Amino acid sequence: MKLGFVFMLLLLYLWLHWMNEGSFFVSSKGTVISCTVSINGTDSIAKTDYSFICATLDWWPPEKCDYGTCSWGRASLLNLDLANPILLNAIKAFSPLKIRMGGTLQDNVIYETKDDKVKCAPFVQNGSELFGFSTGCLPLSRWDQLNVFFKKAGAMVVFGLNALSGRTFRPDGSAIGAWNSSNAESLIRYTVNKGYTIHGWELGNELCGSGIGAKISAEQYAADVNSLKSIVDNVSRGFKVKPLVIAPGGFIDTDWFTQFVEKTPKSLQVVTQHIYNLGPGNDNQLMNKILDASYEDGGRQPFRDLQAILKSSSTSAVAWVGEAGGAYNSGRNHVSNSFANSFWYMDQLGMAASYDTKTYCRQTLIGGNYGLLDTATFVPHPDYYSALLWHRLMGRKVLSTSFYGMKSVRAYGHCSKQSLQPTIPATSRGTPTVLPPQQHSSSFHQQQLVLHVSEALQ
Repeated sequence: MKLGFVFMLLLLYLWLHWMNEGSFFVSSKGTVISCTVSINGTDSIAKTDYSFICATLDWWPPEKCDYGTCSWGRASLLNLDLANPILLNAIKAFSPLKIRMGGTLQDNVIYETKDDKVKCAPFVQNGSELFGFSTGCLPLSRWDQLNVFFKKAGAMVVFGLNALSGRTFRPDGSAIGAWNSSNAESLIRYTVNKGYTIHGWELGNELCGSGIGAKISAEQYAADVNSLKSIVDNVSRGFKVKPLVIAPGGFIDTDWFTQFVEKTPKSLQVVTQHIYNLGPGNDNQLMNKILDASYEDGGRQPFRDLQAILKSSSTSAVAWVGEAGGAYNSGRNHVSNSFANSFWYMDQLGMAASYDTKTYCRQTLIGGNYGLLDTATFVPHPDYYSALLWHRLMGRKVLSTSFYGMKSVRAYGHCSKQSLQPTIPATSRGTPTVLPPQQHSSSFHQQQLVLHVSEALQ
């Protein structure tokens, strides 16, 4: 994308925010294009959670490498520096930020109990083991530290449980047998007895459909979720607000998800899917994909599919994106952590919200090349500010919004968090735009902004 066009979008934002007119001209070299943003404010088309923005923390140890690059450092749940003030303040700034604790190795984690006589061992790299690492252990002392930290930071915590416990495996990766919930129940009981607040318990990571490394049938997974719901209800008996039961945390497979949702009508409260629509992190065309509007159009299908499944079922469960890093296998340095990535990220936020997705969890808060914070310094990357900007501007009610005139521009409209005023990020992938002041009113029904945009050719 040309620098002149980025500058034009900045002017677009400033003029729409401060001027009292709905149209204006930007002078620059190139062709003047008339564009229109159309917003129907008669009724909202979807509604997000107040805490729509979410970020993940993963288990990967420093030895985790992709394409010859090791980008995780000390960003694991087991070794992250919880005393770092930048980390604390970065989470506090959202008030609240949802934190989803999980990832590939969560199905390789056991939890220490008070009765354990064996030392709680960390992950050890082992190519013959599932996911390339031996079974790791979460010490209760570390669980205490994490909960104290998240309470101080004001975070809403979702914890991903090991869904492979007690199963046997077939050569094709199928995990057979019922989930052994005893270790997970022990952790849940310990958590409640210590007075820690968990927003939700999520069962399993990428084990649905064809799975990643392993897979579980929809029927068996549904039975396991029903068991988790029983445990949560039993342990939380007497509490007015109970943790959410969340699953399956994987890539959408319409047949599998349909069966799964049909068999969990009363136990499942959140259906989570993962989004990595940019392909592998070593793709040399990754930047071009991010800036290619026609490529990004294909990202709508997973949201559309899950929305259709939920609408056609008897469930009251809602949709979340439980993990989304854009490019899988830790992303790509100087791309996934660059300014350009915000065009993908903010487009995803707007797109997800328009399909009634309640929460969107970015992979990661810190760790890999797609962290919102730098793994070594904790300094925020550009996408951190995109997330914070969204959190502060965009309200829960999503409005029907269309942009006409330039295929490279996206527009998404929400009522603002402070009033009924519509707030629009009109972007080539994410720059926020707010309607002029005199158009902010509770009687707002439908507005059209005619934007005369000069597309830079240099």
